[in-house]
Amino acid sequence: MKKTILILALVATLALALVEPAAWACTNFLITKGASADGSTMITYAADSHELYGELYYWPARSYPPGTKLDIYEWDTGKYLGKIDQAAETYSVVGLMNEHQVSIGETTWGGRGELYDPEAIVDYGSLMFLALQRAKTAREAIKVMADLVAEYGYASSGETFSISDANEVWIMDLIGKGPGNKGAVWVARKVPDGYISGHANAARIRQFPLHDPNTLYSKDVISFAREKGYFDGKDSEFSFADAYNPADFGALRFCDSRVWCMYNRAAPSIGIPIDWAMGNDKAEPLPLWIKPDRKLTVADVKGFMRDHFEGTPLDMTKDVGAGPYDLPYRWRPLTWKVGDKEYLNERAVSTQQTGFSFVAQARSWMPDPIGGIFWFGVDDTYSTVYFPVYCGVTDVPKSYAVGTGSFEEFTWDSAWWVFNWVANYAYSRYSEMIVDIQVVQGELEHQFMSEVKEIDSAALALYKQSPRLAEDYLTAYTKKTGDDVVARWRKLGEHLLYKYVDGNLKTELGEVTHPGYPKSWYEKVAAATGDQLVVSKTEAEKKAEEEAKAKADETAMSLLTFLEARGIAVDAAARDRITRSGKTADLEKWLVRAATAKTTKEVFGD
Repeated sequence: MKKTILILALVATLALALVEPAAWACTNFLITKGASADGSTMITYAADSHELYGELYYWPARSYPPGTKLDIYEWDTGKYLGKIDQAAETYSVVGLMNEHQVSIGETTWGGRGELYDPEAIVDYGSLMFLALQRAKTAREAIKVMADLVAEYGYASSGETFSISDANEVWIMDLIGKGPGNKGAVWVARKVPDGYISGHANAARIRQFPLHDPNTLYSKDVISFAREKGYFDGKDSEFSFADAYNPADFGALRFCDSRVWCMYNRAAPSIGIPIDWAMGNDKAEPLPLWIKPDRKLTVADVKGFMRDHFEGTPLDMTKDVGAGPYDLPYRWRPLTWKVGDKEYLNERAVSTQQTGFSFVAQARSWMPDPIGGIFWFGVDDTYSTVYFPVYCGVTDVPKSYAVGTGSFEEFTWDSAWWVFNWVANYAYSRYSEMIVDIQVVQGELEHQFMSEVKEIDSAALALYKQSPRLAEDYLTAYTKKTGDDVVARWRKLGEHLLYKYVDGNLKTELGEVTHPGYPKSWYEKVAAATGDQLVVSKTEAEKKAEEEAKAKADETAMSLLTFLEARGIAVDAAARDRITRSGKTADLEKWLVRAATAKTTKEVFGD
């Protein structure tokens, strides 16, 4: 019987490494048609892990004979899990968007440990890619996912999924049922049109309507919770999040805080209190969705993915951990102790350990191969460049492709390594270098956004002749654009090294300057070190300074006397400038000019 390898059959030959996500590892935002400026749907995903090599996956559409089996390998580790039946037909997938504009993202929250099933076959990563290969709509994707875990078991811990197509956006919470209970319990809700949502490693669905076509759930989601002792109230009072992922301090401060920040930026008029995000479990939980103050653009949504809590009480650029150059990153671990007290570093959306991220934009008014744009970037979201990958492509840029590089070895051919090279150098002088980075980032992303209309038009014209012509055109454009981004980013890195080498700062003319640290940092150092770094003077230096001051004072008096003798008026400002100068050389120069000058302005040479 023919065998086919899904996803991580690539592991053995291509060393695809996506390790078990640490807690608080990913972030998703969801934007409905009515909440976007152009009527598109959007979901975002930042895949964060300290051992994730970011690359752009691609699987072509294929047909399979009856009886074909599919080997399943765990996305995180490459571990072989088992076999499942292959579908007769699969759709092409680029990144996490398929040819029908269906996209999926996720964040892991773990939940109750006893519900992990070690005998299950389908893990969360395989679940996403299988759904993308088999579904034409978001609703179909939810059904595919539910059917797969029911038949083969769910081999991961608790997850929240974002699932979208060109018309609908859904949020889905799911967790396994533990050893001996094949399957999963889950709830999926359609985000109301005109609203936005988000999740960041914490279950989000609480109470939900039990008889609503826009709310789907496993038939035993409530009864199983009763059976396990997680819930004993009325069905109408049941909360998925409270039953299967009871909130702790970390879930609030490290996870929901990211959703709060996005809500706060999208709809400041609502004034959602920060209490829950600060870790106060007595506060009101965040709403599952909100209506933004205005319709959001792709640029707005990219901006949500570039956030360090700036301007909020959690602002990572403001505490002492930011160092002299306002670095909004903190090296792990996330929490640490001093004495008996445990402290934390904030966990923002933008983080240094992002492998890849995307904004998946689906446009219902376009044919699918043209309508779906997968805005893709690697490494830190704040300094990445999101370039357009049309969902109808048949290949991806070499610099982003699976197999071009790996986590184990640096190569200039890899987008992920080039972006890491630039970002990690920038972390050493962040507040200055990020300005240079954002100039180039802005130029490139503005260029891509401005080209969309032209590329769409050309692709549509070709599509009317033959869909394959449009796909070939979009593939060539995507490949060139991606590789051009990496080439430009390498030039940027070279420029940054030249400009900031050895802590110096070169001007546009190449002049080496020594700007030193910001004044605020010098003040912090002085306060922290007391007299340890105070510059002292020898007796000889003190004597020399006293003699120099005496000479300067004498010269100043001579100058004032001479000006008075010549009848040149000396106002208070001029007198103060002369008596406070303290520089004999300047005073002697002024004294010479006083012989012919008619005003103090001429004396000073102003």
